[in-house]
Amino acid sequence: MQAPPRPKTIGHFINGAHDAPGDSGRFGDVYDPARGEVQARVAFADDATVDRAVRAARTALPGWSRTPLGKRSDVMFAMRELVKKHSLDLAKLVSSEHGKIVNDAEGEVARALEVIDFACALPHALKGQFSEGVSRNVDTYSIRQPVGVCAGITPFNFPMMVPAWMFAVAVAAGNTFILKPSERDPSASLLIADLFKQAGLPDGVFNVVHGDKVAVNALLTHPGIDAVSFVGSTPIARYIYETAAANGKRVQALGGAKNHMVVMPDADMGLAADAVVSAAYGSAGQRCMAISASVTVGDAAEPFLAAVKERIAKIKVGAGHDRSNDMGPVVTAQARARILDLIEQGVRAGATLAVDGRGLQVSGLDDGFFVGPTLFDRVTPEMSIYTEEIFGPVLVNLRAASLEDALGIIARNPYGNGTSIFTRSGAAAHKFQSDVEVGMVGINVPIPVPVGYYSFGGWKNSLFGDLHVYGEEGFRFYTRGKVVTSRWDEPAAGLNLGFPTHK
Repeated sequence: MQAPPRPKTIGHFINGAHDAPGDSGRFGDVYDPARGEVQARVAFADDATVDRAVRAARTALPGWSRTPLGKRSDVMFAMRELVKKHSLDLAKLVSSEHGKIVNDAEGEVARALEVIDFACALPHALKGQFSEGVSRNVDTYSIRQPVGVCAGITPFNFPMMVPAWMFAVAVAAGNTFILKPSERDPSASLLIADLFKQAGLPDGVFNVVHGDKVAVNALLTHPGIDAVSFVGSTPIARYIYETAAANGKRVQALGGAKNHMVVMPDADMGLAADAVVSAAYGSAGQRCMAISASVTVGDAAEPFLAAVKERIAKIKVGAGHDRSNDMGPVVTAQARARILDLIEQGVRAGATLAVDGRGLQVSGLDDGFFVGPTLFDRVTPEMSIYTEEIFGPVLVNLRAASLEDALGIIARNPYGNGTSIFTRSGAAAHKFQSDVEVGMVGINVPIPVPVGYYSFGGWKNSLFGDLHVYGEEGFRFYTRGKVVTSRWDEPAAGLNLGFPTHK
């Protein structure tokens, strides 16, 4: 009997070339989540591999950082066009390894393009300030210069969009960059590297190393790395921030979320239900900006939840490559097991399980990592289904007597990533946006991810560091300010008793 074909091996990208897997001898499995089968194995970098990437980035840094702004902008514009041209290729890669529906993955690529668009305006974003005549013959002005070699450590849930939040701005600002993508869905990062090379980016400016904690720790402690960006869970974000900062690096580390959507009694219940179902179950709930907790105020609960259940019943779950599906699997068997365990914890804690997704079966995909849309009602803040970031297709509903009570629930939650309110009242919306202790707010918008020329970031345990990603704050993170004070006095001309002339 012929042995089954061996899964392909995914290697690194260092100094402008696809790299051999290296000598670590360690690999990770990359699954097809819909089938539950291994489709590839990815090389895990060791310290020596990371060091080669850092040395390549350091070697490329002087030339790229001194490249004129117009030429850097040309590369970013070329990259923009190549990403647009290959958007479907990128989306299919993301869908095949993550599990999200191709349509959803195309949306991810489009949002990545927003940030690349913004980075194309780098000559404007890098302008300094100038004050003439601060003293006699003295001017003061500021300039912004690249930080150096930057590393991005990114999560599995957005393998195209989140890296673009980092590399687009970092490279545009004149830095060199090392991407450590999630080992669960690594292939999109290599296509990004190929497109950058086609766009004219010099070798060594953009590099990709794959791996687990070994590779992460090598990046956090390597003396050749100047700045680290991270998106992931709060415990890991705290670890990244503390370790990298202790090693003298600039750090931005975005953590977890428990995003609330407040539904007021005067809301359009159909609109609110459409919004929450899309935001809670899109990408199987594996979004850092997913709505995972609704808060119904007053008598909003019954009509809202009835409308939500009606819409859940219409969700079609299946493989990501089939555009007729609405929701795909979760990323791994371990993720599925954790989600199912948390659902069981919610049942044991006494929450009302209004829609149970545990028994979902997808025809022909019996081994896939599927969990059906799940809805809990009458959840209280001490239950684990509320305190834990489930990161799956599970929506929990809490009931509040008033807007003040709803704001109190959100304020007591340790996360502060995104939130939204659905209401017809301008006064309620204004109070909510002013008083809520969260970094990104939507008013009748369920997922308030800012456009590319603003910045993304939360409050409280959703962010470690001072600056958010992309937008103006992204350019501030990836550059260092320098203030110059200059004086140019007239040279002494000596005595001249002649009649003055203009010559």
